[in-house]
Amino acid sequence: MHVSRFDLNLFVVFDAIYTEGSLTRAARVLNLTQPAVSHALARLRERLEDPLFVRQGARMVPTSRARAMVTPVRHALGGLQRCLSHEGGFDLGEAERTFVLGLRDGLEGCLLPPLISALVDEAPGIRLQSMTVPRRQLATELASGRLDLATDILLPLPESVQHRRVMQGPLVVMMRAGHPLAGNLDLPAYLAAQHVLVSSRREGPGMEDFGLSRLGYRRHIRLRCQHHQAALSTVMGSDLLLTLPELLARRLAPKGAHTEPLPVDIPGLELHLYWHRDQSADPGHSWLRQKVMAVMEQLSAHS
Repeated sequence: MHVSRFDLNLFVVFDAIYTEGSLTRAARVLNLTQPAVSHALARLRERLEDPLFVRQGARMVPTSRARAMVTPVRHALGGLQRCLSHEGGFDLGEAERTFVLGLRDGLEGCLLPPLISALVDEAPGIRLQSMTVPRRQLATELASGRLDLATDILLPLPESVQHRRVMQGPLVVMMRAGHPLAGNLDLPAYLAAQHVLVSSRREGPGMEDFGLSRLGYRRHIRLRCQHHQAALSTVMGSDLLLTLPELLARRLAPKGAHTEPLPVDIPGLELHLYWHRDQSADPGHSWLRQKVMAVMEQLSAHS
């Protein structure tokens, strides 16, 4: 089957259904009617001789053929989108574009306010969307064009994903004011205490736990939660400790919080900015990268 005889719009519908897991939500995203999406899926099923999606309860679940297709389809659609975005250059005053950023909890609250403030007057038509992307999907999302930039620790990603270190800083320990260890935190006390770990993953050690394990130490995690706000609220109402980057501690610390240096020499926070190499020549993307890097540099300088 030659691509010249294939309606490429069917792949746009395929991608939307795969992402949303629902014909109704896919129709909403594409600004189409549900019958139109159903008709497109029927055509695609006929051409590929595979059901592609089967209904399980309220969700459309991809078949093995669909799972094998999704990455090359997203690569192709992303390439086409990048071709279109290069036409006519990039006029800040006139550009209408949405950039998608992959940000971890905590950094979102530090980066987005100064970044959007810098864009309001300079680029009134630029919109930002922030989301959490699982690390195992980061390279695929960047390659597909569904994700423009991401910040994370140094990761083993393909050469097609470019990166630059944009932030580095130490870890600190946060506790409530009046905590028995305030002003009296040493390594034995730190290891004997109970801790909060912020992680979007269901299991596995945190960044600081890797450093501790290399030195033969292990701490007791009493609470594992997804967001720093929940962790901070817990710390302020208990004797649990929260280890976090100094940058976040300075910007997120609630009234009445007390911060101590981490009483052990382990690597601190090192953040990298990631993007796909196919985006490097995109003038709009290049402009946004420079803006993000500048904001990150300012945050580092003031931390």
